Amino acid sequence: MISLSHRSPCYLLQIFFLAYIFASIWYVFCRPTLPWRFSKDSTTTSGGISYTTGPRNNPNQLTVQLPAPGNHTQRVNAGFVVLVRNSELRGMLDSMYDVEERFNKKFGYPWLFLNNEPFTEEFKTKTSAMTVGKTHYAFVDPSMWSYPEWINQTKAAERREELKGVPYGLSESYRHMCRFQSGFFWRHPKLLELGWEYYWRVEPNVRYFCELDYDPFLYMKQNNKKYAFTISFVEHGGTIQTLWPHVKHFVKMSLDAGKNYFSVPAKDSLYRFITDEEGKNYNQCHFWTNFEIARVDLWQSEAYQKLFQYLDMSGGFFYERWGDAPVHSIFAAMYLRKDEVHYFHDIGYKHSIYQHCPESESLADRCYCDPAKTLDYTDRMSCLTRYMEALESRGSDMRTVGEILRP
Repeated sequence: MISLSHRSPCYLLQIFFLAYIFASIWYVFCRPTLPWRFSKDSTTTSGGISYTTGPRNNPNQLTVQLPAPGNHTQRVNAGFVVLVRNSELRGMLDSMYDVEERFNKKFGYPWLFLNNEPFTEEFKTKTSAMTVGKTHYAFVDPSMWSYPEWINQTKAAERREELKGVPYGLSESYRHMCRFQSGFFWRHPKLLELGWEYYWRVEPNVRYFCELDYDPFLYMKQNNKKYAFTISFVEHGGTIQTLWPHVKHFVKMSLDAGKNYFSVPAKDSLYRFITDEEGKNYNQCHFWTNFEIARVDLWQSEAYQKLFQYLDMSGGFFYERWGDAPVHSIFAAMYLRKDEVHYFHDIGYKHSIYQHCPESESLADRCYCDPAKTLDYTDRMSCLTRYMEALESRGSDMRTVGEILRP
């Protein structure tokens, strides 16, 4: 006689097998629909995969054309730029692992690490071992990471206390970081020495979910793209209370002096991504700059340098808590043409609790994330729908962005 204890493992296996069958049937016939739509009939051409994505019941759908896979011998003069502390080594290695595994082990682009304190030998050794590309390490000196002489530090401390209820409201170092990323990384002596045409910003503790079998740098160069993003986000209004009035005042001052820095016709720009038709208010939308790929000389242009200088002199980086994301985004939306900005929909990415995961079924086999958790079309913090609306808007107003924004 066989005891029950000897038959139990068989019963358990049968139960598990039946449960697996029922779960598979449920997934095929009853799986929930996603809150956006995409073309199931994606096409493959000599140029790669093409598919359409966008929120349900929204006439503004986005057609995505991926480049053809390929690891060409041609390389762009470009690399990864990282602002990081020694104490963030673990998180930096995690980020590098994703970047290297998903993309860079096939292309070998270099890394530039920046720090406002000297890097430790441990940091340099371990990060160098993580990549197939060259690594460069540079110090951010006080000229780029300190209070300028026109800032009243007592007032700045008082304002930090008043802003303690907003994200990083009490943080002094965060303000130095935002000012550095806005106005200094692109003119750091080491970056200038390297002479890179494009950069890809990477931060510690981020995730990259999708395999990249083409070169984003080369794609941008060949298609005349000057700025690219993967997540668009809403800024906390309490951090930028006077940013937009200062931007508009800069525009007026420039026009009064005979300089229209924002001379792109409004209908050809993305200004509606950041403001209303007449430019009265900033809607707080921005490209999340913890991921961005851009031309270095975008920030080296006379228009951006003059804008940053004016904003810096106003004190808003310290008396408020202006972030580099709204500063970069406002400028890009006002200065560039629509076709000079690119949305890397196929790059799955996560920062903090927010993530973008491509929802197209044609990408499912090369992305390691759940598209149901993407913030793109369902999270109130996402500005992607507004970006798509700005991209598709075709007004007849021939005024330039500068003329519209002039108070």
